[in-house]
Amino acid sequence: MLPPTFGRDIGASLVVFLVALPLCVGVAVASGVPAEAGLITGIVGGIVVGLLPGSTMQVSGPAAGMTVLVYEAVQEYGLPALGVIVLAAGLLQLLLGALRLGRWFRAVSVSVVEGMLAGIGLVIVAGQLYSMADLSAPTSGVGKITGLPGLVTDLFGSTKSLSALALGAGSIAVIVLWRRMPAKVRVVPGALVAVALATAATMLLNLPVKKVQVQGLLSSINLPGADDFGQLAQVGVLGTVFAFMLIASAESLFGAAAVDRLHTGPRTEYDKELMAQGAGNTLCGLLGALPMTAVVVRSAANVQAGAQTRVSRVMHGVWLLLFAALLPWVLATIPVAALAGVLVHAGWKLLPLKQFPRMWREHRVEAVILTITAVAIVTVNMFEGVLIGLALSIVKTAWDTSRVRPTTTDTGTGPIHIALTGNATFLRLPQILDTLEALPAGRPVELDLSGLRHVDHACDAALSDWVEGHNHPDTHIRVELTAAERAEAGRAEVAEPEKATV
Repeated sequence: MLPPTFGRDIGASLVVFLVALPLCVGVAVASGVPAEAGLITGIVGGIVVGLLPGSTMQVSGPAAGMTVLVYEAVQEYGLPALGVIVLAAGLLQLLLGALRLGRWFRAVSVSVVEGMLAGIGLVIVAGQLYSMADLSAPTSGVGKITGLPGLVTDLFGSTKSLSALALGAGSIAVIVLWRRMPAKVRVVPGALVAVALATAATMLLNLPVKKVQVQGLLSSINLPGADDFGQLAQVGVLGTVFAFMLIASAESLFGAAAVDRLHTGPRTEYDKELMAQGAGNTLCGLLGALPMTAVVVRSAANVQAGAQTRVSRVMHGVWLLLFAALLPWVLATIPVAALAGVLVHAGWKLLPLKQFPRMWREHRVEAVILTITAVAIVTVNMFEGVLIGLALSIVKTAWDTSRVRPTTTDTGTGPIHIALTGNATFLRLPQILDTLEALPAGRPVELDLSGLRHVDHACDAALSDWVEGHNHPDTHIRVELTAAERAEAGRAEVAEPEKATV
C-alpha cells in the first residue's frame, strides 16, 4: 500500500522536473558540453543523491553557479578531462564528509560567498548576452564585458542575430512577467514556459537561429581513460579540482541551511549531505557529466509544491531519465537563444543587488571584500578569485580579533600609567610602539599589561626591547604585567599579575 504522502510527492516531483529540465539543458550548453551531459547530472542528482541520507528536501543537479568554472576547465583541459576533475572533486567531498568536516563549510564568510556568486553572475550575464544573439563570446571575463559595445554594433548588421536576440529577450520577459500570474498558473515554471514559447515561435516563423545540438543520451556518456587521469599531475588541474570541490560543497551546504528554513521536516545532516554530494559527483565524473550541487531554486520549488519525503526528488530524476531516453528529439527544436535568456535571468539573480546597499552601510569592510572577490573572479579566474576573497576574509578576521586598546593616564606628577588591553599581535604592533614612543622623555612609566588576553612572540620581543632600551639611570620604569609563561610552542599565556621595577 502506498504511503499517504505519495500523491503529494509525485505532484511535487513533476513540478521540480519542469523547473530542472530547461536549467539542466541550459547550463550544459553554456558550459560548452553536450546538452545530455546536463540531463545526466540531473538524473544522478535525483535518483542517486535523492536516495542518500543528508537532506530530505534538497534537489541536486547542474547549477548555473558552476557554469563559468566548467567552461574554463573544458576550454583549458578538454572535455575528456572534465570527468576526471569532477570525479576527483567528488572523492574529496566523500573524504571531507567522512572526516566530519561538512559543518565547517558554513564558516566561510558570507561576503566571500556573495562575492563569488556576484562574480559568477556577472560572467554569466555578460557571456550569455552573446549567446542570445547567436554570436561567439570572448573567452575572458574582462573580454566579455568590454566587448559588449561591439556586440551592439554586430547586432544591427545581422538579421539572424536580431531574431535570436528577440527570442532571448522575450524569454527573459516571460520569466519576469510570469510571477504576476495567478498561483494556480505558476505551478508551471516560468523558465519552461519561456523556452516552450520561444521554441514554438522558432518553428512557426521558421527563424534561422541556432538550436541545441543533440547526440543521444548514451553517446554523451564519456568515460575517463588512463590518459585523462594522468592530467591530475598538472598543478592547474589539481587547482581546478579543489575549486570544484570548494564551490560545489559551499553552495550545497549553504543551500541546505536556506532550504531548512522553508520547511518543518527533518533538518539537514551536513556531513552526510556532503558525502551524498560527493557520491553524486563521483558517479557524474565516471560518466563524464557536469558537476552537481544542491540547487536552491529546485529545492524551494520542491518544498513549495508540497513535497513530504525524498520520494519527490527521486521521481524528478526518473522523469528526467524518461525524457532524455524517449524524447531526445525535443531538445533539437530548442533555440539556444532562449536557453541563454533563461541563464541571463539566473545570472542576474546571483547579483546581491538588494543586500549590497545594506551591507555597505552596516559592514563596509565586508562589502569591500565582496566587491574585490567579484572583480577578481571576472578579471582573473574563478579559483584565484575565491582564494583572494578567502585570504581577505582571514586578514579581516585577524585584524578584528587582534584589537588592542592603549589607555594613558598622566596626572602631571609621578609616573605615566600606560595600560594595554585586548590581544597584542604583530598586526597591532605599530599601534603599540607608536603609543610608547610618543611618551615624553625623562618621565618614569608604569606599563600595565595585565589586561592583555594574548601576547604573540613579536609583541613580546618588542615590548621587552622597549623596556630594556629605556632602562638607564635617568629613567625609572615600573612594569606591571602578567607572568609570561612561554609554552614550548612560543606562545605567551596570561597568568597571575606580577609587579617588577626596572
